[in-house]
Amino acid sequence: MQRRKMAPPLTPSLTLLLFQLLSTLPFTTLALHFHHVNLHDLITGHRPPDATPQSHHHNPHKLSLDLLHRDSLPGRNHSTLHHRLIRDSHRVSFLLRRLGGYHLEDFGSDVVSGLDEGSGEYFVRIGLGSPPKEQFMVIDSGSDIVWVQCQPCTQCYAQSDPVFDPADSASFAGISCNSPICDIAGAGAGSASCGGSGRCLYEVSYGDGSYTKGTLALETLTFGATAVRNVAIGCGHRNRGLFTGAAGLLGLGWGPMSFVGQLGGQVGGAFSYCLVSRGSASTGSLVFGRSSAVPVGAVWVPLLRNPRAPSFYYVGLSGLGVGGVRLPLGEELFQLNEDGDGGVVMDTGTAVTRLPGEAYGALRDAFAEGAVGLPRGAGVSIFDTCYDLGGYESVRVPTVSFYFSGGTILTLPAQNLLIPVDESGTFCFAFAPSSSGMSILGNIQQEGIQITLDSANGFVGFGPTTC
Repeated sequence: MQRRKMAPPLTPSLTLLLFQLLSTLPFTTLALHFHHVNLHDLITGHRPPDATPQSHHHNPHKLSLDLLHRDSLPGRNHSTLHHRLIRDSHRVSFLLRRLGGYHLEDFGSDVVSGLDEGSGEYFVRIGLGSPPKEQFMVIDSGSDIVWVQCQPCTQCYAQSDPVFDPADSASFAGISCNSPICDIAGAGAGSASCGGSGRCLYEVSYGDGSYTKGTLALETLTFGATAVRNVAIGCGHRNRGLFTGAAGLLGLGWGPMSFVGQLGGQVGGAFSYCLVSRGSASTGSLVFGRSSAVPVGAVWVPLLRNPRAPSFYYVGLSGLGVGGVRLPLGEELFQLNEDGDGGVVMDTGTAVTRLPGEAYGALRDAFAEGAVGLPRGAGVSIFDTCYDLGGYESVRVPTVSFYFSGGTILTLPAQNLLIPVDESGTFCFAFAPSSSGMSILGNIQQEGIQITLDSANGFVGFGPTTC
C-alpha cells in the first residue's frame, strides 16, 4: 500500500494551539509561528453534512438560537465553490454600493433584500406571529432590516416553510404612516410613505433589480420559550431575487431598525455569535443580551462608526502578521478616513476576507514563503495562491495574525487559512485582494471564534471560547 505523504509533525498539537489562541489572555503574548493543519478536517468541514445538524441545548429563557450554514437547510443542495464565490462577489459589490449611497425607487414598495447580494450564508430558526410559525431567517450583520415574505403573495420566491400569513397571527399589527417608526424606517432604510390605506410603505433598492415589497408592521418573534413583542418587520407581498429558501432576513446591523437596535435596553445593545465551518454536522450559536452574550475573558477591540454606512461594524486594524512577524505595512492602508472611505468591516455575509492590494500582496507573499516545500498549484477563481496537496494528510503552514489598534493581536485558527476548492486535493489561501480601499473581515476567517458585538459601548470581543 502506498504510503501517504505527511509534512513534519509540529508540537504543540492543533487542539493545544487553539486552546492557547482563545483561552490565554491577552492575545498579545504570541509564541505561535506555525500551524499543523489536518487536511481531512478542512475537507470534511466543507462537505455536506451526513446527518441533521446537532443542536446545542440552550437555556429556553435566553434569547439564543442555533446558527446553521445555508448548506444545512432542509431540501437544499450543497453549494459548489463556483456558486459560493459568485455569491461572495455579489456581496462585496453590495457593500461597496452601500458606501456609494442608496438607490431609491419610486415610493410604494417595501424592503429590499440583501439575500441576492450573497448575504444568505448563515440561518436561524425563529417563531413568527401568535401562535408562532417557525421560519428560517438569514442573519446579516450589514443590514438594519427585519423582513419576511407574507401572504397574500402576488410574487414570491420558493422558501423552505409555508409563506407567513398575517391573517393567522393574533399579534400582527400594521404600522400607520403617521407613526414615528415609519419616519425612522425612512431615515435609516431609504424612502417611506403612506399607502392608500394609511399604512406605512417603504422601499430600499440597491440598484440590482432585486426587491421585496409590502407593508411595515409590528409582530412577535419567538426564540425558544422567549417571545419578543412589537418588533417592526417588513411584510413583503412582492419579492424577486436569487433567494435561498429562507423566509426573510434578520438584520443585525448597528442602526435603529435592526433587531438589536429595536431591542435596545432589553439586551443592552449586545449579541454574540459563533460560526461553525460550513458543512459541519454541528451548529453555531447566536445569543442576545448583555448578561448572556458578553463573556468574561474576551479580548476587546474598539468599534468604529462610518457615517456613510452607519449599519456596518468597522474595527480598527493597524497591521498584519505572518509566522509571528508583523509585516512592514503602513497603518493608513486600513484606516477609515474622514470621507468614509477605507476601513475594515466585519461581515457575516462575505465569505472570503478582502484586503487592499498592497496589503494582500504582502500577506500572500509572506505566507507562501513560510509554506516552503508545499507544491504550488494553479490559481482558482479569485484565489491566486493555491497548493496541490492531494498526496498529503497534514501540512505545516505559518500563522496569520491581525494587529488591532491598541495592541491586541488575533492569530487565526489553523482551519481559517486554507480552503479546499476541488475533489483532487487543491487548497487555496482563503484571502483575496479588494477592488477598493475597504477591507472586509469575512466569515471564513471568523469561523470557530466566539465573537461579541457590544454596540452600546462600541466594542467587539474575541473569545474566550470556540465552537
